[in-house]
Amino acid sequence: MLVTLIAAARSSSLLDARFDDERPLDAAGWQALERAIPRLSPMAAAELRYCSPTPCSRQTGDALGLAPLAQPALRECDMGRWRGLTLQQVTAHEPHAVDVWLADPRSAPHGGESLLAFVSRIGGWLDTRPVEGDGLVVAVTEATVIRAAMLYALKAPPASYWRTEVQPLSVVSFHGCRGRWSLRLG
Repeated sequence: MLVTLIAAARSSSLLDARFDDERPLDAAGWQALERAIPRLSPMAAAELRYCSPTPCSRQTGDALGLAPLAQPALRECDMGRWRGLTLQQVTAHEPHAVDVWLADPRSAPHGGESLLAFVSRIGGWLDTRPVEGDGLVVAVTEATVIRAAMLYALKAPPASYWRTEVQPLSVVSFHGCRGRWSLRLG
C-alpha cells in the first residue's frame, strides 16, 4: 500500500503561525495552490482520499479535486490552553513550560497531548488504512501531522521531530503496511 500525505497550502505567514490554527487559506496559500494544481491533481485518482478537519486542509483537498473525507485522527496535536497562540506568545508567558515541552516528549504542560501521544495517534491512523496490495491513499493535512508520520514510520527518536521541516504543498509517501513503513520522497 502507498499512503501519500500532502501538506496543506498555508493559512498564515510563518511569523503568525499558531497552535491548532483553524484559519482558512490566505492569499499566498491560494496562489501557491493554483500553481501546484497541475502537479498534484493526479492524486485525485487515489482509491481513498482524506484530509484533516481544518479549513486549510479541506480547501487544499477540494481545490485539488480530491473531494476528501475529513479524518479527526489527522488533526494537529492538541495544544490545550496554548491553542490559538503563537510560540512567541507562549514563550513570553510560560518560558519554563515551553522548555519542558521541547525537551521531554512525554510532557504536555499545555494540558493537551504530548508529542509521543501525538506521534502514536498519527501512527495508529497510518497503520489502519483499509487498502490492501498496491492501493493508493492520499491525505491532505498539516505539516505537523506529516512530521509525526515520518517520525513514526522511521522509528526515529522524538527529538527528530523538532529537526524536520515540511513545506506547504510538499508531498511525502509511505510504502508498506502496519508497523513496517518505508519513506518515499519525490
